[in-house]
Amino acid sequence: MRPLTPDQIRSSFRNATKGDATRAELPDLTAVRWEDIDYLGWQDARKPQLHYVVLEVEDEPVGLLLRGTGRPPTRKMLCAWCEDVVDGIRAASFVAPLAGASGRRGNTIGTAICADFRCSRNVRRAPAAFELRTEDPALLAYHRQQRIEGLRERSASFARAVMRD
Repeated sequence: MRPLTPDQIRSSFRNATKGDATRAELPDLTAVRWEDIDYLGWQDARKPQLHYVVLEVEDEPVGLLLRGTGRPPTRKMLCAWCEDVVDGIRAASFVAPLAGASGRRGNTIGTAICADFRCSRNVRRAPAAFELRTEDPALLAYHRQQRIEGLRERSASFARAVMRD
C-alpha cells in the first residue's frame, strides 16, 4: 500500500460525514510499515465502537467507517477478507453505513473481518502443511501472491458495495 498522509486518509472516507472524518482518531502513521499491508485498519481510541479501514480501490484510497464491538465473538468466524483459518485470531462482525442517500437513511452492509485487522499479516505467513505440501520456493511464492491478491480483491469488493448507491 502507498503511504498516506492524515489529510489523504480523512478525505478518502466514502461513508462518513466530513465531521466524522475530521473527528476520527488516526493511528500513529510513522509506525505503519506501508509496504507490508494491503489496507490500514484501526479502532478509534476515543470511541471503541468505531473502526476505520483505508484501502486502495482502482489505485485510489478509499476510507470506510465501520461499526462493531471490535471484540471477537464467542464462536469462531472466518474472516471474509483474508480467509485465514490457521492463526487463531477470531474475526468480528462489522457493519458499514452505505455511502450516499442510502446510508443517510440508515442502510448498512456487514462483514466479518479479523478483529485486530491483521489480514495482511495472515496472507503473508507461510502456509500450513494441510494448505500446501511443498518445499518449492516458486510454488510457495505463488501461493502467497494468490492469497495477497485474494485479500485485495475481497476487501475492494466490499468497499465497492459500500460505495454503490
